[in-house]
Amino acid sequence: MRFIHFIPILLLTSCYNTTRNCKDYKTGKFYSEVIINNELFKSEFKRTEDLQIEVYDGITDSSQLRWINDCEVIFKTINPKNMAEKKDIHLKILTTTDSSYTYEYSYVGETRKQKGVAYKIN
Repeated sequence: MRFIHFIPILLLTSCYNTTRNCKDYKTGKFYSEVIINNELFKSEFKRTEDLQIEVYDGITDSSQLRWINDCEVIFKTINPKNMAEKKDIHLKILTTTDSSYTYEYSYVGETRKQKGVAYKIN
């Protein structure tokens, strides 16, 4: 009898689909917001199919991109200045809207992930 009570919950949750139009965000100009340790970090970046140029706090950083699929990409810093910058970053787009996407990212091979939101400027 308990099983019957779970059927409506199962039906409601199985109908929920998140929108992921990732192709809309593979190129363009964006700004991003990430909260790390209760502190908001903002940056702007321009992305082509294989390159991303990001400006954060007046510092420009460039990365080569390798798309795994339409929603996942690996970033490799072009001119790393320290050991942390030598680590590749894996980013996965989780959801999209008409003007933004929510993503999670981590260093390749690490399980600790951070989340952020990027907004399309153009």
